[in-house]
Amino acid sequence: MQQNAYIHIGKLVAVFGIKGELILQHALGKKTQFKPQDILFVEEIKGSYLPYFVVSSKAKSVDETQCLLETVSTPEAAARLRGKQVWITEKDFRRFAGNNAPISLLGYQVISDGEKLGQVEEVIEQPHQVLLTIRKEGKEVLIPLHEESLLSVNHDRKEVVVQLPEGLLDVYL
Repeated sequence: MQQNAYIHIGKLVAVFGIKGELILQHALGKKTQFKPQDILFVEEIKGSYLPYFVVSSKAKSVDETQCLLETVSTPEAAARLRGKQVWITEKDFRRFAGNNAPISLLGYQVISDGEKLGQVEEVIEQPHQVLLTIRKEGKEVLIPLHEESLLSVNHDRKEVVVQLPEGLLDVYL
């Protein structure tokens, strides 16, 4: 999992309105509305996750939420946060992520031919496939997920079963 049990969900992409609301573009895979007092961690400086309490929010689409954050009450204050990465705690992540969202596979075990390959550390969404980052024998390995390679996902056991292309692991190990 991500360091300090924070999970990257997206970034603040725009300022909205005169109260300093921000548009959060996220990968939670469903329309998401945060409750007052939920906490979003904004990476204002690389590696520092500053907590911002949500005052109000409104789901705009499956990948955008309009948020008003405590202490951010003007468009100028909001503009300082535009472009910044947003993280939430692992506990909150499980509450907000849609089961079918690729990001929900964080922490799942990847299995191929009955062998446990490693735990999903990162999910990279690309136009035609999703890449899962695992660590095997101390090395970072990218596992492609698409129609042909994904065999099954067991949410109860937190497992992703894949059929890897011949020789894929040999490239990394």
